[in-house]
Amino acid sequence: MVLYEDNHLIAVKKEPGSIVQSDKTGDETLAEQVKAYIKRKYKKPGDVFLGIVHRLDRPVGGVIVFARTSKALTRMNELFREKKISKTYWAIVEEKPPREDGQLVNWLKKNQEKNRSRAYDIEVKESKKAELTYRLMGRSKHYYYIEVHPKTGRHHQIRVQLAHLGCKIKGDVKYGAKRTNKDGSIHLFARSLSFIHPVKKEKLIIRSNPPMDPLWNEMINLEKAV
Repeated sequence: MVLYEDNHLIAVKKEPGSIVQSDKTGDETLAEQVKAYIKRKYKKPGDVFLGIVHRLDRPVGGVIVFARTSKALTRMNELFREKKISKTYWAIVEEKPPREDGQLVNWLKKNQEKNRSRAYDIEVKESKKAELTYRLMGRSKHYYYIEVHPKTGRHHQIRVQLAHLGCKIKGDVKYGAKRTNKDGSIHLFARSLSFIHPVKKEKLIIRSNPPMDPLWNEMINLEKAV
């Protein structure tokens, strides 16, 4: 689903289970689907340029933006590098966080072979600093609803840091959840991106609703109630 589109950028809703760029599975990528959409809509001959600005883990859904020109790609990369992109995620977790809101600062070390990261409270060799803020939005009978704002973009960052806090994301068995979700997704969703357009210099807020299920629907209702 296309969320935003102009001559410079295109933002779409990534569904859980899709991959942004090619991996060892050989499955069709979201980037390939977006290229095909542009080619078809604008009747473009030859190859279509599409720059990958950022990524979402395979089991995660939500807002993802691509660059349609090399100039936009360079400038979006700068915005991400300079931390001028505001990202909001929603997470549904199994345990209540120790505080209603807070900041998490950890050092993450990636294990390339196992494709997972580990969080440490102090800096260790080959680790990278990871920061996020969170707030508890509400709860259901069995789960807690958390809004997350990552300040850095580390490998599996939100998944690892919340698990390290004791708040494992529903369905994320890689990081200690009790059981998988039937569709292979995890209950982590990239809710919105906010930034100054790299060419038009206007503020952009791109938002997407999570998949239809009772837990996500309850989070939407909580947001409306605020």
